[in-house]
Amino acid sequence: MTDCVISIDQGTTGTTALLLDQNVSVVASANVEFPNHYPKPGHVEHDVSEIWTSVEAAVTAALEQAGDVNILAIGITNQRETCLFWDRVSGEPIHRALVWQDRRTADLCAELKSEGKEADVRARTGLLLDPYFSGTKAKWLLDNVEGARARAEAGELNFGTIDTWLAWKLCGAHATDPSNASRTLLFNIYDMDWDPVLLELLGIPRASLPRICDNAEVLGHTKGLGFLPDGIPVSGMAGDQQAALFGQACFTEGAAKCTYGTGAFILMNTGNKAVASDRGLLTTVGWRLNGETTYALEGSAFIAGAAVQWLRDGLGLISSAEEIEALAGSVPDSGGVVFVPALAGLGAPHWRPDARGLFTGITGGTTRAHIARAVLEGMALQISDILGAMEQDSSIRLAGLKVDGGAARNNLLMQYQADILRTACVRPTVLETTALGSAFLAGLGVGFWDSPKAVQESWTEDSTFDPQMSDDDVQGHLAAWAAAVAKA
Repeated sequence: MTDCVISIDQGTTGTTALLLDQNVSVVASANVEFPNHYPKPGHVEHDVSEIWTSVEAAVTAALEQAGDVNILAIGITNQRETCLFWDRVSGEPIHRALVWQDRRTADLCAELKSEGKEADVRARTGLLLDPYFSGTKAKWLLDNVEGARARAEAGELNFGTIDTWLAWKLCGAHATDPSNASRTLLFNIYDMDWDPVLLELLGIPRASLPRICDNAEVLGHTKGLGFLPDGIPVSGMAGDQQAALFGQACFTEGAAKCTYGTGAFILMNTGNKAVASDRGLLTTVGWRLNGETTYALEGSAFIAGAAVQWLRDGLGLISSAEEIEALAGSVPDSGGVVFVPALAGLGAPHWRPDARGLFTGITGGTTRAHIARAVLEGMALQISDILGAMEQDSSIRLAGLKVDGGAARNNLLMQYQADILRTACVRPTVLETTALGSAFLAGLGVGFWDSPKAVQESWTEDSTFDPQMSDDDVQGHLAAWAAAVAKA
């Protein structure tokens, strides 16, 4: 019988269950999708009963695949800003969960900005006033669901992000961790507690909020689930991007990772210092272990893998996402074509929602191969902007970049990323680093691994991409990119 920890990776479109043994080998993995709901333009919701069904199905499938295993601990990682209220006794949600993509509170955020509230919010939370985060969603639910505010003030409702709700379902604990709490607009990242000023600003009763635990801490034990035995400790928890930072063993100051998904998420470990950004980055909690907090800077590119999907589905230039690497590699360069992937505006460090995607430098000699190569290069160039801002904000020189996510399999993209950053890009053996991170945390919580050092020693590399491009060529690419961004 193999001893394992199980990670429940609850994402925006599906749930993955991953079983990991003590040698950090993946014993089994299963993914189950569930639907998103779009009741109105700009509204995005989840039915949490459908999420729970996906969790049960994914865990069951992974256990069947694994065979004879002994589950020692459970870790949770999740889409961070999605949130809900539910009845403390019955467990019934008062409304569907509002997803991180939901924009229904845009007017409220604009109103708070016009009142001059953003500077104080940012000073306490490290975040911007944006519908992306959970706090204004919580206010909307209390203001728009009949009787909700009175019930919350009477202590009848629990509030939480998806990690909190899963912990409550698995073991009855009403708890969250600092990485998820730091995405709510309600948490002071310096005091490491719910902020009374912010709770008053948004009208959120303290009684409805979860306890804040360490990222590796036993919250409770499974009971009465059916698909898992009773008595398994739930002992690790982190928001998805922080879990990926941990899963990539980015434990030292200056260590950074980039997850290439639909968008790209870049986090840099800034040690025990919360670095305030002057360049539109987010200051966030990485994790807290044994009462000691590690902070991070975060920047997001809205479009990464989605640009490849657009080439396939929107333009029909490729028939599958995998085809782009061979097509782009069939030409030595982009032929002077530059692509700015502002298909949904530009995020950090530009923050221009009105920016639009563009190709520049097209000539009569431009082929679909040049277009494909320019798209990959555009993905990497926007990430270099974010990492440059991180270096400037933190005064920390980037010590290499760990890469993961689907597009990290693309060798051409990874080599260009290393070239343009002038630092090594390192790809791990296990690309499911989000699930890996929460599994590591769960294992640390029960002593399956005795320290982060043991985790670091277990982390294995698949490939390293070292910079090969000359400095002059790099400067040329960066200058062409800057000119194209200005046009966008």
